[in-house]
Amino acid sequence: MLRDIRKQYAIANLNEDEAEKSALSQFKKWLDDALQSAELEPTAMIISTVDASMQPHARVVLLKEFDSRGLVFYSNYNSHKGKQIETNPKVSALFLWQSLERQVRITGSIEKISEDESIAYFKSRPLDSQLGAYASPQSEVIANKAFLEKRFETIKLQFGSNIQKPEHWGGYLIRPQSIEFWQGRPNRLHDRLFYSRLADDTWKIERLAP
Repeated sequence: MLRDIRKQYAIANLNEDEAEKSALSQFKKWLDDALQSAELEPTAMIISTVDASMQPHARVVLLKEFDSRGLVFYSNYNSHKGKQIETNPKVSALFLWQSLERQVRITGSIEKISEDESIAYFKSRPLDSQLGAYASPQSEVIANKAFLEKRFETIKLQFGSNIQKPEHWGGYLIRPQSIEFWQGRPNRLHDRLFYSRLADDTWKIERLAP
């Protein structure tokens, strides 16, 4: 029975005196742990957006860059998520690292990165991934799988290995306004440290009840 599934969390804890003062520094610390762990997709994050009818939508994307600005992922600008971001540039992101018994919740604003940055990343991708960015009309209804496979082969013949970044494809930057770090603990008394960004770009840290 689903109701009988239980797991006791006891790998680690998260205390204020050991946590970084900056949420971005703390995230980098945990991200490094995840990259060195047994996680199959340590860079996978669930991005949630809201459409014009205020209906939330969530999907998994891959984190490709992280720096002092925030988190970067890449997508088709004409996709559902792209159109929702255009309507409402507020998003949330969620990382779940099960082997570490950790999750990170991020809220913030989102914007396109520069065209130069997107081009540089596009050129670093494998050729078939570059071709796929052209071949897939992301989020549009298609007749069948054969349509996509034929389109991919057509694009491949058209461009060969000389392919430029499509105008409708590029990167998004999430600028965090809050980050919550969750560490599983025994008896469901989990550690939750909530960082909120202040006007001077420092961070306020509060402990939340599990």
